[in-house]
Amino acid sequence: MVSLLLTSLALLCWPDHLAGRRLRVLTGHQLRKRLRTPRPSAVTLIAAAVVVGWLVAGPGGAAAAGLLAATARRQLRARTENRQSLAAVDGLAEALRTLVAGLRSGAHPATAAEAAAVDARPPTADTMRAMAAAARLDGDMATALAGTRSPALATALARVAKAWQLAQRHGLPLADVLDAVRTDLEQRARFARQVLARMTGPKSSATALSLLPLLGIALGEAMGASPLRMLTGTGFGQLLLMAGVTLLCTGVAWSGRITSQAALR
Repeated sequence: MVSLLLTSLALLCWPDHLAGRRLRVLTGHQLRKRLRTPRPSAVTLIAAAVVVGWLVAGPGGAAAAGLLAATARRQLRARTENRQSLAAVDGLAEALRTLVAGLRSGAHPATAAEAAAVDARPPTADTMRAMAAAARLDGDMATALAGTRSPALATALARVAKAWQLAQRHGLPLADVLDAVRTDLEQRARFARQVLARMTGPKSSATALSLLPLLGIALGEAMGASPLRMLTGTGFGQLLLMAGVTLLCTGVAWSGRITSQAALR
């Protein structure tokens, strides 16, 4: 019992990573950077899949494996881009909140945009600086906010530029107009997250349907029909393999496109 209590006390007194960081700052000791293993690129992964497919199932298997790897890579990239787009829209809405607060306190639009860029994330900070430069030089706001690759963020910036031009053209309060745009962006981002959450069921169903051909092949092997030998050992089987994988990847890409458009429109 005494040893157990002493061990528990030692674990409670064990310093965390923050204590180590503070100690290194006080002593001036610099921690060596750890070497990170570079991640393989998409071309490397697809090439590896093609080589494995060639060794397992011949030319048809190589083409099928490369197509499957490219489709999986595209789906993962689309999911990452959706998360980044929503995060960018959230950052823009937060920066607009700071910008509106500065405008309502009596600051010049350029000064308010520069103040909003201080606390914003790096992509949003660049957008706020572009807005500040356009406001200071009385330039075209739509041109200053153009050039982003994200469709969702490009749509949001187009709304901001249109609201800015509308306020200047008709003499409307810029703070009120931009605040309305901010509210709209927040509601759209919230709606997109709700739709993506509700799309979890249809996405799971699409994934299950895409795995049904593998189940059919497994059942055929269990029954002694030897579908793998036919697919990998004959020319007609190679054509069927490539055709089946092409249709499978097309269905997966189409279902992913439908769910993404339903959420981020």
